[in-house]
Amino acid sequence: MKTIGVVGGGAWGTALALTARRAGRDVVLWAREDGVVEQVNTAHVNSDFLPGVSLDPAIRATQDYAEVARADAVLLVAPAQHLRAACRALAPHWRKGVPAVICAKGIELSTCALMQDAVEAELPDAVPAVLSGPTFAIEVARGLPTAITLACADRALGQKLVDALGTASFRPYLSDDMVGSQVGGAVKNVLAIACGIVEGRGLGDNARASLITRGLAELTRLAMAKGGRPDTLMGLSGLGDLILTASSTQSRNYSLGFALGQGRSLGDILGERRSVTEGVTTAGAVMDMAARMGVEMPICAGVDAVINKGVSLDDAIRALLSRPFRDEGL
Repeated sequence: MKTIGVVGGGAWGTALALTARRAGRDVVLWAREDGVVEQVNTAHVNSDFLPGVSLDPAIRATQDYAEVARADAVLLVAPAQHLRAACRALAPHWRKGVPAVICAKGIELSTCALMQDAVEAELPDAVPAVLSGPTFAIEVARGLPTAITLACADRALGQKLVDALGTASFRPYLSDDMVGSQVGGAVKNVLAIACGIVEGRGLGDNARASLITRGLAELTRLAMAKGGRPDTLMGLSGLGDLILTASSTQSRNYSLGFALGQGRSLGDILGERRSVTEGVTTAGAVMDMAARMGVEMPICAGVDAVINKGVSLDDAIRALLSRPFRDEGL
């Protein structure tokens, strides 16, 4: 795999482009914004989404889907709710058997589809894989040590992708549980909002630790109902990602929850941001999927109620704390 294509010129897409280049690959980065393409190609920066990071001059940016589709593997880093449209645009240029590595974390709101389902529907000639785990884009871009899950049904192909992307500081761990990896990456965004609310509301570290633990049980129940394995959720794409995003203001989802907990409105918070906060949309999608699967997810339901249904924070917290006592098992 000599050439890696990256679809998505935000912070994560740019960080992955840098990672692939450090691994010795030729890299072409597709970005929607004219300014991002110009900055990457001329100044070798992406000041809009990843300020303060110098890019390798060999990374090329483009707005041509055909150019990025010519790569030996393509990383799909478009936001979750736009991933299907990106795949549809790529489809006329896709070559049979080229890996499509899903790097977006979310559940499609309109269909309750996992990202894999959307990719397979729009790119039937692609071989899907999933890259998920505890990753802040800025730390990956700076070359700080990072471990991540790379899930692929075809182990031989998965190993080729690990070899193509792995470096001393970016360490993919191979898995064949694509479902568990996707559910963990999606649901942790919703739980991170909840943890931010706890912190912003001043409910204490005990409450946050309890929420992380019980939230892990929720996402594990949903993953198992979809066919994922519980051991996957104890790994990087489950517990690892949850710990990271539920405890740091670097997380867009946690920081949004923190601001909500302090009494700010959702509209004001989102109005200040250029980057997508995936958990806002994913909250509703998770609850739709949970209802269809018959899975109980009270913490995610509380976040959805606050974000999408106009329930006050106090009422949502009161509802959670008044639930019946139960055994600790899943």
